[in-house]
Amino acid sequence: METNEKFDKIVEARMKLKRRFEEKMAQTPSLADGSDGQLKPRGSGPQNRHGMPTVPVGQTITTKWPVLDLGYQPSIPLDKWQLNIDGEVNNPIRLKWQDFMDLPQVEDTSDFHCVTTWSRLNIPWVGVRFMDLAALVDPKETATHVMCYGYDGYSTNVSLEEALKPDVLLVHTADGQPLPREHGGPVRMITPQLYAWKGSKWIKRIEFLPKNQLGFWEERGYSNTAYPWRNDRYS
Repeated sequence: METNEKFDKIVEARMKLKRRFEEKMAQTPSLADGSDGQLKPRGSGPQNRHGMPTVPVGQTITTKWPVLDLGYQPSIPLDKWQLNIDGEVNNPIRLKWQDFMDLPQVEDTSDFHCVTTWSRLNIPWVGVRFMDLAALVDPKETATHVMCYGYDGYSTNVSLEEALKPDVLLVHTADGQPLPREHGGPVRMITPQLYAWKGSKWIKRIEFLPKNQLGFWEERGYSNTAYPWRNDRYS
């Protein structure tokens, strides 16, 4: 009974967030480009589920999963892992592993586009929707962006209209197996409608912000927005 009530509250809060941001979400490039005479998305192949070309401009499909990091791959035992969500929110929380696993789990298949020009398609994921985590903490009206931090010292910024899309997940499983350490396990964020550097590996904190701030790569010349179908790699 208590679990059902918790899920009902998450769903109610999720729908409130969706109503608040749905207009901005619909206007983002990976949903709006090419409609009503707007900017044509660049890429090749059949349309994906969002109406974008399957392979963004400048990308090459790979079946391998290259490993990219800052030269450090932290090892975080599940009994030590935790996720803090704070900043411009009404209900900051700290989730331990079982807390995270007790949240609604989502299975989704999406594509992974790396800024270094490779794309891996149709990866099956299991994890928790970012939107459900946001629903738990109840972002203040002042919140516009988030900064995501990893156990390796990494950080990256994402606007809320992008982060709240239903295919943005914090995943613990990929290809039917626990997420490997070298790819950000036990938990990383994925952002299928943006270049993959916008999804922090080894994620440990999500900070809701009242304005945009630059993360690790954004401070070093990478794009602030990272739209694959606009070849939006660098600032």
